[in-house]
Amino acid sequence: MNNILFVCTGNTCRSPIAEAILKSKNIPGVEVRSAGVYAAEGYPASQHAQQVLQEEKIDHEHHSSMLTKELINWATYIFTMTESHKESVTHMFPEANEKTFTLKEFAGHEFDWDIIDPFGGSLEMYRKTYKDIRENIDKIVERLED
Repeated sequence: MNNILFVCTGNTCRSPIAEAILKSKNIPGVEVRSAGVYAAEGYPASQHAQQVLQEEKIDHEHHSSMLTKELINWATYIFTMTESHKESVTHMFPEANEKTFTLKEFAGHEFDWDIIDPFGGSLEMYRKTYKDIRENIDKIVERLED
């Protein structure tokens, strides 16, 4: 069983998109959740995030969650959207250091490990962010299956 936790800032844009993409793959033995290092509890995904997921025919009911010790303990892998998120996670929860990676780092990128934050941006910006996340999730799925 692999428990995958995606982490961004507010848990309303990037990490819910990542969670929805990986969940939509219906991989046996993989559970997926998301959280934010500075999230308020219970907010839906942003309007543009919801629209992009609808365009991609991915159903996802989302309510934002704050990153907690319980989620850290639950996770087999923690994938952050940026290097600064990774630093925040490992600073708040040092025990998570060995299982925390940026999504792009785990996908094999040697540098430029940040997924751009579309918050407040155009729908087109969200589409680009979605594509970046999806491409990197495809790479990590291959790695997890090995």
